[in-house]
This record gives sequence, structure tokens and C-alpha cells, in this order.
Amino acid sequence: MRIRHLPETLINQIAAGEVIERPAAAVKELVENSIDAGATRIDVALEQGGKTGLIIDDDGIGMNREELSAALDRHATSKLLDDDLTHISSLGFRGEALPSIAAVARMDIQTKTEDDQHGWEITVEGGQRSDIKPSARQKGTRIAVRDLFYATPARLKFLKTERSEYLAVKEVLLRLAMAYPDIAFTLSHNGATKLSFARQAARLDDSASSESDKIDPKLKRLAEAMGKDFQNNAMPIDVAREEEGIRLSGFASLPTYHKGNALSQYLFVNGRPVRDRLILGCIRAAYSDVLHRDRHPLAALFLDLPPEDVDINVHPAKTEVRFRNAQRIRGLIITALQHAIHAHSRTASTTVAQDTLRAFKPEQQSYNSGSSFPPAFSSFGGGHRPQPISHGAAQAVLDQWAPQARFEENAFAPLPSSTQDMPPITGAYHDQQPEQEETHYRLGTARAQLHETYIVSQTQDGLILVDQHAAHERLVYEKIKAQMAAEGVKRQSLLIPEIIEMDSDDIDRLMDQQSALEDMGLVIDRFGPDAVAFREVPALLGRKVNASQILRDLMDELNDLDSTDSLKERLFAVCSTMACHGSIRAGRRLNLEEMNSLLRQMEDTPFSGQCNHGRPTYVSLSLADIEKLFGRRE
Repeated sequence: MRIRHLPETLINQIAAGEVIERPAAAVKELVENSIDAGATRIDVALEQGGKTGLIIDDDGIGMNREELSAALDRHATSKLLDDDLTHISSLGFRGEALPSIAAVARMDIQTKTEDDQHGWEITVEGGQRSDIKPSARQKGTRIAVRDLFYATPARLKFLKTERSEYLAVKEVLLRLAMAYPDIAFTLSHNGATKLSFARQAARLDDSASSESDKIDPKLKRLAEAMGKDFQNNAMPIDVAREEEGIRLSGFASLPTYHKGNALSQYLFVNGRPVRDRLILGCIRAAYSDVLHRDRHPLAALFLDLPPEDVDINVHPAKTEVRFRNAQRIRGLIITALQHAIHAHSRTASTTVAQDTLRAFKPEQQSYNSGSSFPPAFSSFGGGHRPQPISHGAAQAVLDQWAPQARFEENAFAPLPSSTQDMPPITGAYHDQQPEQEETHYRLGTARAQLHETYIVSQTQDGLILVDQHAAHERLVYEKIKAQMAAEGVKRQSLLIPEIIEMDSDDIDRLMDQQSALEDMGLVIDRFGPDAVAFREVPALLGRKVNASQILRDLMDELNDLDSTDSLKERLFAVCSTMACHGSIRAGRRLNLEEMNSLLRQMEDTPFSGQCNHGRPTYVSLSLADIEKLFGRRE
């Protein structure tokens, strides 16, 4: 078959297949153009998930007549400065976005610049253009795309359901809205508004009087996209290497605020939303010591670096990037996150208290009145007298609200006339009564122990409930880690070195990490061209060590993330188990001195707000929270 030139229409359709595979991709390209055009408001409207129609309307700088004509030519752009592919400062430079969409759909463009007396418009159907005509457009650009892929029916078969396509567009717009809080975004679907983000201030106003105005504008936008709980439980991240022109900013969640998947981890490189395995691996590594492996933190990280240090064109949709110095970026991200975790290591998430309050609230779905009280008590207040209640009715109420409680005949007997007539308090509280103690400590002063498991502490503005086993487990764990850091990881020699065959390239990569592995107690040597010899292993791993499994895990991580954190995580997991067995067990009775000693150690120990698996070690309830439980406060 002879080489020939393809028709221009077919070239555009091929380009559309590479860049525009679904409505979300078209929205991404067009919205990014609007952002590069300096828009402060971008409105997106969809019909049937974008299959039959999508409109992008912005108030950007617009295009004049000549620019509108050129915009529909392939490889025509206003974004690629000095024709330098290594210095891309905009969201994109591809010229085939507009012509590619126009080649497979029907497109109407209306646009106007400030200098033109009127706007201009053009219509394209299947790559065929109309004449450019004057338009009544006032400002910016409006692009309407109808019947996407009508010119390539085969691609229509690969589109998903209307809801799936809509959700894909929503996710695209959500990420772009998070990256640009100074732009207002709206999304409507089939005429109904689904997203609406108001424009946030360009920077934080420190002189603002309102508490809302004192919140970082970027965090405000993130709270709109990720939920209010993220705003209340986010740690600020802001580190810079000015000599290298690199800055990492954003927010990450407290270790006690996490989810079962990594879908709430958002990454932005030079303002571009990306899904990068390197950065995702950095987040996992930074939290590995405070979260269980099946739990994931929430994060929105913004990495800014010189354009020449990152390649944004390794993926047709520009959702992946490649760094010139990946190890430097990895070290920066892990260090920044670990410093933030350490700075907030004694803080528990606010959702812990909220979950506690919800747990205390009774179920209401069986009552039609909407009252939070059982029917027998819902008439209290408002000038109404309580109705008499029989023994059987009272028992029924107790069985429903507190099944473990039993109604007794003398339950409503008069209270003793004096404290001398009252029986002694036993069980949860200690016989000795503490003297008046200061409650200015951050974790307060111990007052009681419940069920030999939980410590009740009084603070200046509320109370704290501590899980003594989880708290002491973290204290012991941190002590073991400190000893390891001071004395090094103890090693045990194998009587007979274990020989493991490997690919020679994998051995080369492994030997490059030989020094780091020895610091963690693993001593290996090359044994011929295609094998390594295990000579010493960390003593913490015990006598039965699966050397081949350790090597496979290490090689997987080296190939994926260029790190050896899996061995460190394995060691920390053993330390965590040791700490669990060496800590105060639930069911052990403590005196007040021991309880207060535990509280003071928690205040001085990093990461004491969560146990080794990311669960909270204490719950803090303010007086306002307690008043809500008793209906004193809304």
C-alpha cells in the first residue's frame, strides 16, 4: 500500500478521537480555553449529559474576526509563546481542540473583544464552515456544540449513559473550579442548576472583620467542592524552594479524618488537574505511620514549578505529567505533609465530636410528629401538663429507648432529703474525691474512669472522653520509634544466606538502594549476575522472614515510585503490633494519678490524637455540644 496524504476532514476526525473521546473531554478543552482567555465567570450547560448539546459561555477577552477564523485551523494558537514546547505557561496549546470538535459535531461560536464595535459568529457542521457574520454578542465567547459525534456514528456506540456522561463532566468542572477559586463556575444539566461556585477573593484579607472573610479563599472553594467537614479538618500546606522556583501549597486532612478510597485526593500541577501516581504515592507514604493501609486522607495539593521542569504532554488528555527531577518533588511533598501532620499531631478531627453527638441522638423515624422525644414525653412544655403514664407504658418506652434499663415499682420514689441518705457512688467513679484541680491543661484533668476503659476528663469549656488503650498504644509506639531512631534498626544474621534469583536490571536498581536498605536492617549482596543474597534482616521481623516477598514488594515500589518505603512500613507495622501488646489494656482500673499521667503524656507526644490505625484516641465535647444533647441549645 502506497503512502498518501489523508483528507483534512479525516485528519480532524482522527485528532478528535485522540483528544475528544467523550463530552467531558470537549468541556475540559473548551473551559481551559476560557480560563486562558482571562474569564472571571464560566457557565456550562448540558443536554443529555452533553451528548445532544453543551454550551460554554465566558466573559473572557474574546476573539476578533481574524482570530475566530484562525481558531478553527489545526495547530493555530495564542498560547505557545516563542514557539517553545518546553515552556508552556497556559493550560494548553493544542490547536486541534476546536477544529477536532467541529469535525465531529455541529458548532456555533459567538465572540467579541473590547476593541470591536460588535461581535462575530460562525457555524461549523462536520468540518464545513459558514461565513463569519456580525453578532450581537456583548463580551467574551459562547461556544455551543450540538450532536457530538454525529459525523462519526461509530464513536456514539462507546458513549455511556446520560448520567455517566454528566458525572464525568461534573468531575472535570469540579477539578477546574478547585484550581481557580477566583473564577465563578456554574453547571446546569437539562435546565437544572447542579453546581454553582461564586467567585472568591484573589487572596486572604487579614483585616476582614467577618470570620468567613478570614478563611483562605482557596479553602473556601475547596469546602464548596469537598464539603464543610474538609474545611474544619484541613491542615494548611505551604512550603517553597525559592532558589528552584518550586512551591507546594494546599490542604490535607487530619489523620483522623479519612475515607475508604483515594477519590478525594486532588492534585494540580501549574494549575492543571492531574492524576499522577508519584504524587498519590507520596500522600500514602506521608500518612503511612498514622493511617491504616485501607484508609485514605483527603487532600488538595497545588504544585507550582518552572514549566521547563515538567512535561505536560505525556498524555493526549494532559491528565498525566512527568517531572524532570521526580525524586526532588517526591521528597518535597512527603516532607511537607509529614511536617503538617506532626504540627497537628495532637488534634482530633471535628467530625469525631459530631459523630458522637449523632450517636447520642435517638432515632426519630418512627415518630410522625418530628419530635426528638418519645410520644409519652413530646407534650412537655408549651403550657401542657404531662399525661399520666402506666407501669406497662413506662416499661415499653424504656425498652424502646434503653433496652438494658428495667422499670422498677419504686423508680419514681422521692429523692433522699440529704446527701447523707444517698447510697455511696460505686463502679465508674473512684472512692477518693479529687481536690479542686486546674483544668487549663489542653486535655483537662481526669475525673473518672468508665467501665475500666474510658477516662473522663474535665476541661475549661467541656469534657474529653479518652480511650485508654488506644491512647497508650500510640504512646508506646512513638517510644519504640524514638528508640529505633536513636539506636538504629537491630539486625539478625541468617545462618545460611538466602539466594534469590532476579532480573539483572532489577538487581541494579536494588543495589542502588543498598545503603538505605542497610539503615533499615536489610543487608543484601549481589550473588552473580542474576541473583542476590540475603545476609541480614531486621530483627523486628522475627525468625520466619519471607525474603522473596520482601524483595518483590521492594521492586514493585522501586519500579512504581522509586522508593523503598514498603520495608519501612513493614517495620512500623511490627512496631505497631508490639505497641498494641505492650499498652494498657481495656478493663484495667486506673487511679486518678495514672489517668492524669496518661493525659499529660498525650499532650507531649506527637500523633496522640489518633491510634496507630488512624482511629481517634479521644472525643472532645464542648459545653455547647453537651447543651445540645439536653435540648438547651439548637
